[in-house]
Amino acid sequence: MKYPDKIDLHMHSTVSDGTDAPAEILSRVKAAGIQLFALTDHDALKGCKAIIAARQEGDPAFMTGVEFSCMDENGKYHILGYGYDPNGQAIGEVIEQGHSYRIEKLRARLDFLKTRFGFDFSEEEEKALFALDNPGKPHLGNLMVQHGYAETKNAAIKEYIDQLQMSDVYISPEQAIRGILQSGGIPVLAHPSYGDGDQLILGEEMEARIVRLKEMGLQGLETYYSGFTNKLRSEILSFAKQFDLYVTAGSDYHGKNKLIALGDTELGAPDEWPKGLRAFLDDVRSRCGYEA
Repeated sequence: MKYPDKIDLHMHSTVSDGTDAPAEILSRVKAAGIQLFALTDHDALKGCKAIIAARQEGDPAFMTGVEFSCMDENGKYHILGYGYDPNGQAIGEVIEQGHSYRIEKLRARLDFLKTRFGFDFSEEEEKALFALDNPGKPHLGNLMVQHGYAETKNAAIKEYIDQLQMSDVYISPEQAIRGILQSGGIPVLAHPSYGDGDQLILGEEMEARIVRLKEMGLQGLETYYSGFTNKLRSEILSFAKQFDLYVTAGSDYHGKNKLIALGDTELGAPDEWPKGLRAFLDDVRSRCGYEA
């Protein structure tokens, strides 16, 4: 089959922590010359449904995507899902569970900021936060900047929000993988070398992590990624070959929230692509389907 010349399978809209609405994502993808893309909002499907509804004949090909924030006793993970049925019951249940955890955290953070630092927000502002599809620390941090409580979003998070010591509540990677699979999708480990915060996962630790996740049903590794050095990319590609896993490529575009350009994947021309990436695209098209 003929493959698209330029792809980007990892990006975020205003449905999670990006600054571009889904319709703007579609427009920017077209302008960037990307021929196949996926929207992978955190713990949310709404943006994908909006793009499916907005796409017109001649627009870039699109596959459904999502990125789940996960944790178990062995650490934190981001699990990408591709080509799933956006109306699938299993993936919808995982989305609802993840959203409920985010609401719990937001409520605790608002209470903490008020009691510890005296930071007050209006009733309308708090309602707007709780009404978000995917409320997180960036949204709260931006609001703090607007009130002058912090100079920057990152400072708000590091100097204030993260001072709250709260129990980490996340869906497990097993839940995420199972929900993706049961809705006809392909689960992929996002930016495998990066764990929690500045954590860098390499060598035997990486291998052990991949082995655990593959036993749960993991099928791929995000190998071409904007934040990877050649050394990191080579190690992940080696693991993909060793464990017979698919290869994917994504920028992790967030609009103005990150200095990352659409299409920044370090992926070359299709004739240079590894077998695992071509096999992934073949599988998504034939088994799960994507909007061509």
